[in-house]
Amino acid sequence: MKKMLALAMILTTILTLSACGGSSEEERVVNVCSWGEYIDDSLIYQFEDETGIKVNYQTAESNEALYSLLKTGAGDFDVIVPSDYMIARLIDEGMLAELNYDNIPNYALIDDAYKGLSFDPENKYTVPYTWGTVGIIYNTTMVDEPITSWDAMFDEKYAGNVLMIRNSRDALAAALLDLGYDLNTTDTAQIQEAYELLADAKNKGVYQAFVMDEIFNKMEGGNAAIAMYYAGDYLTMLENNPDLAFVVPEEGSNWFVDAMCVLKDAQHKEEAKEWINFIASTEANLANMDYIWYASPNKEALESYPAYYEETYGEPLDMGLYEIMAAPQEVLDRCTLYENLPTDILNLYNDLWTQLGI
Repeated sequence: MKKMLALAMILTTILTLSACGGSSEEERVVNVCSWGEYIDDSLIYQFEDETGIKVNYQTAESNEALYSLLKTGAGDFDVIVPSDYMIARLIDEGMLAELNYDNIPNYALIDDAYKGLSFDPENKYTVPYTWGTVGIIYNTTMVDEPITSWDAMFDEKYAGNVLMIRNSRDALAAALLDLGYDLNTTDTAQIQEAYELLADAKNKGVYQAFVMDEIFNKMEGGNAAIAMYYAGDYLTMLENNPDLAFVVPEEGSNWFVDAMCVLKDAQHKEEAKEWINFIASTEANLANMDYIWYASPNKEALESYPAYYEETYGEPLDMGLYEIMAAPQEVLDRCTLYENLPTDILNLYNDLWTQLGI
């Protein structure tokens, strides 16, 4: 069986501006901000050994938390790994540097299916890192029947046993989809209705907690029955609790692409390009898939992962698990990429999330 993913990433610290900006001329560094549980740590050390570039690695809880760090100047980053809709927002606000792909030759290994998407239609700013789907994780010993619908995330019969994602875009998307609306809607009445569904469930005690990385301990330990989260993280949890199952609900869901970007005001742009090129390689993508269970946009890596797994572990990969990691087309056909929403709608989301008291 695939090795267990450590619950706490080994982070090379980046917690002070002096550590990031006060290096000597001789020291080469790159400051990276990504998500928790989202890299094979050995890749950091391998890159440092091969290049002599020090990697300062920090995590943000969500796209919204990352955006706040960037806007307040609390993060001194070179490379960030936001999701599609946040990338579009950062491009619109002039915060990302255009990339010269001649300096990132491994960009050629990225499948064309993940290029030219709505968040970077002219392929100027991004190198895709992973992709996947959002769905419902549930403990088969704690529910009466298989979960198939977003209804479960708002159902009083599971009161106190549901974990809602602590991310306004995803949480409201679940409510919008449950109501039969487009998850990219800009209809304020529909968004308000979705908020009321979410708030009503919260007020009735449906939610044990709103979570991000805390979900690992709670679901692995059997402390909650149902949760909204990401397919790749489900597969990590499954290693520690075989009673868990995952579903992309029948109403549809979000499929996402997270991509590496360089900030316009990055202090170490050359080192950033070297890091991105290293991570985009087939070898790094295979190691990452094996560690974090998220699908790779590197076509060669994705197609060869089952053989890589069998060679590494001496047993065939369960293809059912592979299809949760890399959702087949029939699943993707009912999923939608998030789009960057207009400013007034983003403000509405923020106001409603504040009203919710999260």
